[in-house]
Amino acid sequence: QDWEQRQEEDTLLIERILLLVRNVLHVPPDPTEEQGVDGDASVHDRVLWALHISGMDDLLKFLASAQVEQQWALHVLEIISLMFRDQSPEELAALGQGTAGAEHGEDTRELETLRQRELAEKRAQALQRTSRHSRFGGSYVLQGLKSIGDRDVVFHKGLHNLKSYTHDLGKEPRRVPRHRQA
Repeated sequence: QDWEQRQEEDTLLIERILLLVRNVLHVPPDPTEEQGVDGDASVHDRVLWALHISGMDDLLKFLASAQVEQQWALHVLEIISLMFRDQSPEELAALGQGTAGAEHGEDTRELETLRQRELAEKRAQALQRTSRHSRFGGSYVLQGLKSIGDRDVVFHKGLHNLKSYTHDLGKEPRRVPRHRQA
């Protein structure tokens, strides 16, 4: 509900819920009760996970960022400070950089393997394309046959067409009018 539509009971209920969450997070850790395996989640961590699963963390983010809900800002600030109670700022900063660096390195390796695979596929396709016919048959110099002037003939067709070579190759035949044809 918008704050304009809320009644006094709703406002009290919201405040009581925020105080309950604050008080639950405020309970100090008891090392004798929490004798678990190293790396096992503590009671505080399990409470935080339950808050995350229930969606309460999203509600707290909304209450902290909404302009119309400024009356709850100090309660939300207290809850957030209690959420980070056991962590030092140096550990949090190192944790964020460590995972980002590891993920970045992993992403870089993954991209490099994908790039190598793509280059290998391109090479394989380039080798397969060699079977395609090229329209360029080559240029050959026919020694012993003279073209116009003193130079040898340059032949631009394939060698299999060499037997049918004449000097008139590529020239338009002279048309003789019908009434003059033999």
